[in-house]
Amino acid sequence: MAGTDESIRALLAGNLKRARERHGLSLSELSRRSGIGKATLSQLESGSGNPTIETVFSLSRALDVPISALLDAPAPRPFTVVRAAEVEVLSGEGVDLRALRRITSGDTTVELYDQQVRARSRQKSLGHAGTEHTVVQDGVLLVTVDGHRTELGPGDYVGFDGSLPHSYEAAGEAVRSVLLLHYRTTAATEPVHDH
Repeated sequence: MAGTDESIRALLAGNLKRARERHGLSLSELSRRSGIGKATLSQLESGSGNPTIETVFSLSRALDVPISALLDAPAPRPFTVVRAAEVEVLSGEGVDLRALRRITSGDTTVELYDQQVRARSRQKSLGHAGTEHTVVQDGVLLVTVDGHRTELGPGDYVGFDGSLPHSYEAAGEAVRSVLLLHYRTTAATEPVHDH
């Protein structure tokens, strides 16, 4: 995922344009499907936009691609160390995500994130591609999926279809968790890299 070599903006710019063109979509059609303004999409594709979690998730849903297909850099070396200070934070309404790794094996892709839900904050998602898995490390996390709500504490796990509307909420102190997004890989979901 994005590190010190390429910023989230630069990675999103190239990958978004390639994904949109691969799907044969105009900016206007992608705007209609994602609910993101055409001018904003144009800025994102030029690398001058400021993407949020909500924006990236909407694009993932509209293009039916994994989030990493929009944010992924070339494959890491066999031995990989990811330092917290070297990973850009993708922030949303209530969550800060740090993309740690993308793992592909056969027809399966897993994205690994360090996820922090800010104190007394809520992050809503209309849904996106893939299956979502979360393990709480610290704090109490309220998770609502398609109208069903559950409370998770340290060590607790939840998994669900990521295409369903869902939200994460820290009613009190900040919550730290590990987020895994799991996808079935197809040729259309693979990011294209220019070398």
